[in-house]
Amino acid sequence: MRAAIKEVIEYGLARLLLKTFGVLPRRIALPAAATVAWLGFHLARRQRQAGLRNLQLAMPALDQAERERILRGCFQNLGRLLVEFSHFPELTKGNISEFVVHDGLENYLEGLRRGRGVIFMTAHFGAWELSSFAHSVYGYPLKFIVRPIDNPRVESLISQYRTIGGNVPIQRKSAARDIIRALRQNQAVGILFDQNTTRDEGVFVDFFGVPAATTTAIATFALRTGAAVLPGFLIWEKSLGKHRLQFDPPVKLVETGDLAHDVAENTRLFNQILEGYVRKYPDQWLWIHRRWKTRPEGEESIY
Repeated sequence: MRAAIKEVIEYGLARLLLKTFGVLPRRIALPAAATVAWLGFHLARRQRQAGLRNLQLAMPALDQAERERILRGCFQNLGRLLVEFSHFPELTKGNISEFVVHDGLENYLEGLRRGRGVIFMTAHFGAWELSSFAHSVYGYPLKFIVRPIDNPRVESLISQYRTIGGNVPIQRKSAARDIIRALRQNQAVGILFDQNTTRDEGVFVDFFGVPAATTTAIATFALRTGAAVLPGFLIWEKSLGKHRLQFDPPVKLVETGDLAHDVAENTRLFNQILEGYVRKYPDQWLWIHRRWKTRPEGEESIY
């Protein structure tokens, strides 16, 4: 009974947030979300502590005031994400350029031209839900891997928003088969690769100079299928009041013929690419995730 009540309450809150921020004009919704973000920074003690610890590890030269400034920006970024996600139903091919501009679309098209599929290598950066959504509204739908939300009602609600533009979710339980099929049909697949993983599912490669358990999925699928790996990140440009969806040229992969070596080296390269973006736009990455939670055998917990 308690679980059922909890499920209903969570669904109600999620629906209320989406409806409330979706109805508000952006000029009102963004400041309102900034207020919610300010409250989140002060109330979410565990996440705030994790974020400050991550910044201490990644950028030890920064003083405490600068780390807090970046972390406040991280919470503000989450507020922007909430607003943009809430407004998905009103985005169309006719108005999407008012909110998101493409930068490097030719790189995405080059990846498709190769004919072996495209892996959209991305992260919890900027309003990340908007990146693949905007791309689909522009006319380039893709498939993306999802980790189902525990509450099925909330999962259904979120999925309705995510798929409005034609994007198709891939469930983790059938991910390998569905990803390979999509790439062999020269489709695009989005993979978020910046979260902590287990020792069994990843390899330890440096991220900000600290070994981080990182998924090998992108490197494995790219080497197996020949798919183009395309770094793509959504960047908030405050001066423009718009998001910029930037696609870099396809990554030149390390291919020596030694699969284990190549997987590790390419995964290391992917982390370096992401680190470059995070260093440039530090307040737009999800610092509150315990990125370095999994440690090499025998090493003490960082947190």
